[in-house]
Amino acid sequence: MTENLPGPRLSFWHPAHLIATFGGAGLIKPAPGTWGSLAALPFAWFLLAAGGPVVLVFAAVLLFAAGCWATAVYIDAVGGDDPQTVVVDEVVGQWLTLAVVLPDIRLFVAGFVLFRLFDIVKPWPIRTIERRTPGAFGVMIDDVLAAVYAAIILFIASRYLGFF
Repeated sequence: MTENLPGPRLSFWHPAHLIATFGGAGLIKPAPGTWGSLAALPFAWFLLAAGGPVVLVFAAVLLFAAGCWATAVYIDAVGGDDPQTVVVDEVVGQWLTLAVVLPDIRLFVAGFVLFRLFDIVKPWPIRTIERRTPGAFGVMIDDVLAAVYAAIILFIASRYLGFF
């Protein structure tokens, strides 16, 4: 069975599949994590513009909880420890990264690049925590930690260093 397609017990339209792949963004090749992060941007823009950072963080917390459930169901159906097609973790991380800025194209581009950098590189202690935390929570938590790194740098660069 390939990880690109849901297992026999999980159709494309199953809520766990839709959440885990963020509406199918995780099925786009190559680099599904990057596509998931890109898919998160318009939603982040809307949530920030409509309600500010508190609304975006609240949405990220809700999606984190839903993502833990959906990822567990998805992994059970398709197998593997962290299928590349699961991108809900990237969406949560991208939203948390952007919660420290206002909707501005330059800040969103910087936040996107910073989050992807930290998500890929996984500096200490992210990689250690990822390896020691099994299951869906482990899949989700490393992106939250990458978002913390990215958000700190984005915040400092935009507010105190005068970038952007």
